[in-house]
This record gives sequence, C-alpha cells and structure tokens, in this order.
Amino acid sequence: EEKSTVGDLKFTPADLADMVRRIDAGELSGAMGKQVFAAMYERGKYPSAMVQVVGLTQVSDSGALVKLIAKVMADNPGQVEQYRSGKDKVFGFFVGQVMKASQGKANPGVVNDLLKKMLAG
Repeated sequence: EEKSTVGDLKFTPADLADMVRRIDAGELSGAMGKQVFAAMYERGKYPSAMVQVVGLTQVSDSGALVKLIAKVMADNPGQVEQYRSGKDKVFGFFVGQVMKASQGKANPGVVNDLLKKMLAG
C-alpha cells in the first residue's frame, strides 16, 4: 500500500526470523504475528519489544486455561448438556467463548485439548 521497498524496512531480517520463531514455538498465534509485524513495520523495533508494547502473548498455561474453561462451562450449563448428549457442533461455541474470555490470547490447540477432556467429564 505504501509502495515501500525492502530497503525502507525499519527492522532486520533477524528480527523477522525471531518473530517467525515465536509463532512456530506457540508464543504468538498467526493473528498476533500479523499485529506484531505491523507494529515492527511502523515503529522499527524488534519482536520482543513489540510483543510487550502491543501486549500480546499467547496463553498456553494449562492452569490458567482450565480456569477459563471451567468458568465458560459454569456459565453455559445448557450447552454443556447439549455437547454431552451428542451435539458435537456445540464444541465450537465453547472454543469461541474461551477465546473471547482470553481476549484472543489462548492457544487454540491447548484450548481444544483441555476442552475435550473437561467436557467429557
């Protein structure tokens, strides 16, 4: 959009590689990576600084996510019953509610695994 060239970038190839590594490691989601990239482009700072400035880190801590999932389940007992009675499509509702509660910071893979276990019980 701005007709920039590679020479106009305010960050280094190593900075970009660091951001990609963070996505691969699960520290950032793809969507978070896009936000960090935009901030790097605008401000020219390295990824760790942009993660802190933008306030992005992906939550993969099982303990924190279990608490969020438990609250979502407690707030939606009807949907829990629907899921347990065989309506598998309700699973997406729970994923969405947990992501909303975490402001999009929950690691979706960890959320899916924990949700399956908790909804089964």
